[in-house]
Amino acid sequence: MSTDNSAKQTTRLIHAGRHPERHAGAVNVPPFRVSTVLFPDLAALDDYDPYYRSIRYGRTGNPSSHAFEEAVTVLEGGHGAVAYGSGVQAISSALLAFTKAGDHILMVDTAYGPSRTFCDGILKRAGVETEYYDPALSAADLKALLRPNTSVLFMESPGSQTFELQDVPALAAVAREAGIVSMIDNTWAAGILFQPLAHGVDISIQSATKYIGGHADASLGVTVTASEAHWLKLKKASVELGAVAGPDDLFMGLRGLRTLPTRMRQHQETGLILASWLAEQPEVTRMRHPALPGCPGHAIWQRDFSGACGLFAFEMNPVPRAALAAMVDGMRLFGMGYSWGGFESLILPCDPSRIRTATRWQGGQLIRIHAGLEDPADLIADMNDGFNRLRKAL
Repeated sequence: MSTDNSAKQTTRLIHAGRHPERHAGAVNVPPFRVSTVLFPDLAALDDYDPYYRSIRYGRTGNPSSHAFEEAVTVLEGGHGAVAYGSGVQAISSALLAFTKAGDHILMVDTAYGPSRTFCDGILKRAGVETEYYDPALSAADLKALLRPNTSVLFMESPGSQTFELQDVPALAAVAREAGIVSMIDNTWAAGILFQPLAHGVDISIQSATKYIGGHADASLGVTVTASEAHWLKLKKASVELGAVAGPDDLFMGLRGLRTLPTRMRQHQETGLILASWLAEQPEVTRMRHPALPGCPGHAIWQRDFSGACGLFAFEMNPVPRAALAAMVDGMRLFGMGYSWGGFESLILPCDPSRIRTATRWQGGQLIRIHAGLEDPADLIADMNDGFNRLRKAL
């Protein structure tokens, strides 16, 4: 089934990657659980190229991975995509593909915690130096950080936990001029609220576990590139690393893509209702929601983004741990968990100071919220009860 590039994004996502004529007319691409694929003849064996989209060995590509990669390429507006078993695998594989011993990379200080862990662990042992930088870094300041051996600029906007926005187009332009590969963790925007490749970024990375999966039941990552050269380098690295996504997770990722625009609209609406209510609570000292005026990076969000998801945070004055526990332990609808992007709402107390080195966290008690698909009035009632428990415990 062809995808009309002139159609609206919602329409294109419904049809991207679907080829019913190849699968007995099935509306959804079935999960292909395959390792061995038989070659029809010696000529086909001789022509096999595992890096391109041949279906001759399950790990290097199959109809499930091809369909998912095709659909996400449409979502992000890129040349091609590579699927992985998790978001962390997508990040680590991309960094390994474009670095070598002796290289220097620039990693935003507000990156996802496991990104830092990989840089400070495996990447460091491989001889690659990571320098963390302030997310508020200007294009001029970025130029001052570049070295002859700088190979990668890594961004994440909004930043993990604290939601600072970066001037992605300006930073990407500096990287491109210097011949440096620019990458961004685009999970918050889910590829639909912000289009990094259209803003000059070379590689967009997502934990498709989050909003693309959308149902808290898949482990999936994906990279999308602006150019064929970068796609081929990523694909070669994934084959060499044995990085692969499972067929059932790919099936769930494809399922999630079909409803992604609709779900994101609801996440945005519920998140903004909840954030606006939270902003009025006496305990809340600061909101960290890019779509709210006065929040860090709001002007950049207005300029570059088409909407917001359901993930944001708020700050409170420090409270005793027992009082915090009274607040969060009794939640009926908000679960406590490290992931997000599913249909369920989550609450997570955070301490950004543990994962910051180039900047210093000076805020109070940070609470991260994921607004799920429940009725906003019910979520507010649950949160209100939590604040009442907090007040009684103080």
